Amino acid sequence: MKESDQLDAAFSALANPTRRAILARLAQGEATVNTLAEPFDMSLPAVSKHIRVLEDAGLITRGRDAQFRPCTLNAQPLEAVANWTDHYRHIWELRFDLMGSILENMKEVKDE
Repeated sequence: MKESDQLDAAFSALANPTRRAILARLAQGEATVNTLAEPFDMSLPAVSKHIRVLEDAGLITRGRDAQFRPCTLNAQPLEAVANWTDHYRHIWELRFDLMGSILENMKEVKDE
């Protein structure tokens, strides 16, 4: 998969709060589909579809342990997302610095 395609797939997968919650759970360690489905008020097939999207995006892998297929977080695509967003960090920092200056000026005016 090309880097841009992988990035698109990762962002698409991360756009859904259920999938982000599944990734957060997997950050604690591997889990079965049943375990991942527990906190959600949806059917097991619906959770399985979310897992499939994450797997297709390369964000998780599924192993085989007897009859179980535990899911594991694959952080490499998340690193690609982090690297992409890091290119824009300077914009955020400039805006936060500007906002800090504005707030400081507002505080000084209020104190006068």
